[in-house]
Order: sequence, then C-alpha cells, then structure tokens
Amino acid sequence: MKRINEYKKLFKVEGSIDLKELKKTYRGLVKEWHPDKFQDEVKKEEAGEVSLKIIDGYHFLVSISPKTKEENLEEYTATITESKVADYHHKSMLLEVTFTDGTSYEYFGVNRKLFLKFNNSKSINNFGRRNIFNSFLYRKIKKNEVMA
Repeated sequence: MKRINEYKKLFKVEGSIDLKELKKTYRGLVKEWHPDKFQDEVKKEEAGEVSLKIIDGYHFLVSISPKTKEENLEEYTATITESKVADYHHKSMLLEVTFTDGTSYEYFGVNRKLFLKFNNSKSINNFGRRNIFNSFLYRKIKKNEVMA
C-alpha cells in the first residue's frame, strides 16, 4: 500500500485513477524531469533516477486502475477459476501468486494472519477464490508464458 500511496502522491492522484488525467500528468512530469534538459552531471543523474520512478509509477498506476481491471476482468476470472495456484510468495502486505496458466498477480494488503490461513488451508485455490482473489486490490505482473 505504501507503494500505491507513493505513486499516487507523485502523480497527484486523489481517489480513483482517471487514465486521461494520469497520462496528462505523466507527460508533464516526463518533460520536466527528462535528463537531456540538464547540463550539470549531478542534476542529470538525479533526473534520470526520477524519470525511471515516473515511468515505473505510471505503468504501476495504469495496471491498478479500475478501467484496466474492467478491461481484463474476463481473462482474470478465467485465470482464478480455471487455473490452479502454482506458486506464491508473501512479503510484508504483498502476496504474489503465480497460476498454472503462467500468469502472476500481486495482491496488496494481505496481512500475515490471512496469508498463514491461505498457506495452511486444505485447498489454497478455494481459499484464495473465497478470501483473497476478489477481495484485495490486485495487478497483473506477468503475462502468460508462450509455448513455442
């Protein structure tokens, strides 16, 4: 959640994410912090770091926006209902789940107590569907692996 709030603050987003406003702010920030605008090497290096943070933040906020989630809902629903959990990792309040279809999602705000219940449940797939997959803010972090 810290990361979400940090990026929302960077882009001055309050409440729900409006993709048009986000893109407008993104373009302005990229112009303001483009490394080529600076002559001083220290400032140029700082601008490069800030630029990377802006780019990462933009893509992150787009991935958790309601519109993006709505556009991908059918695919997400198919993944959580038809695929099984292949792997998972929990750190702090973030749960990363990889499904057997090769797709990975991050779930934000999953506390340790709930993670332990998930980990110790008889069926992590059923527990996840009932208690995590549709209850927490999530974003897709890895697309399906393409088989050659």
